[in-house]
Amino acid sequence: MSAISPSLGSAYLADVRPHSKLVDAALVFSGTAFIVAAALVTIPLPFTPVPITMSTFAVMLTGAVLGSGRGAMSAVFYLLIGAAGAPVFASGHSGVFLPTFGYIVGFVFAAVVVGQLARRRADRRVGTTILLGALGTLVIYAFGVPWLAVSLGVDIGQAILLGVAPFLVGDALKILLLGGLLPTVWRAVATVTPRAVSGGQ
Repeated sequence: MSAISPSLGSAYLADVRPHSKLVDAALVFSGTAFIVAAALVTIPLPFTPVPITMSTFAVMLTGAVLGSGRGAMSAVFYLLIGAAGAPVFASGHSGVFLPTFGYIVGFVFAAVVVGQLARRRADRRVGTTILLGALGTLVIYAFGVPWLAVSLGVDIGQAILLGVAPFLVGDALKILLLGGLLPTVWRAVATVTPRAVSGGQ
């Protein structure tokens, strides 16, 4: 049974301790469960089909902690089970013919981008973690807004008013939370397993 060794320095928080491929699989499904749970925290808005949720925060945290591959797989499983009819999307919705489905597709790519930045240790300082979160959010919007526009039969400008503008403050708060959380956890890990963080540097 192979294991991931932290002796050369861990790129991701999930890998600071050696573990098996079976644990990797469990981490992926745990990431999916985390995204599902975050989607339950939903505040609908009367003027837009896009609700306030914690899903974007969960996706970016999953991508940073698990890495691009496992984080993206977590998001893919979330997308697939929701597309298949499980009521795991915001407000208990499911299916692909939702105005918000583009955002869910964006989750997969955001996890990849965030994971790649975390691999380069962008999640270990507040400033770079905020940048990581901002880029991940932009990726989600890049997929969500065009889908929203097509679904509602509106232009991109109107889709931005409905699917971006009302969420800018909330997304900024999520990014700040990410910026405080990840570097803090890395510092805590460094006090326990410094070689796993620094690679012996």
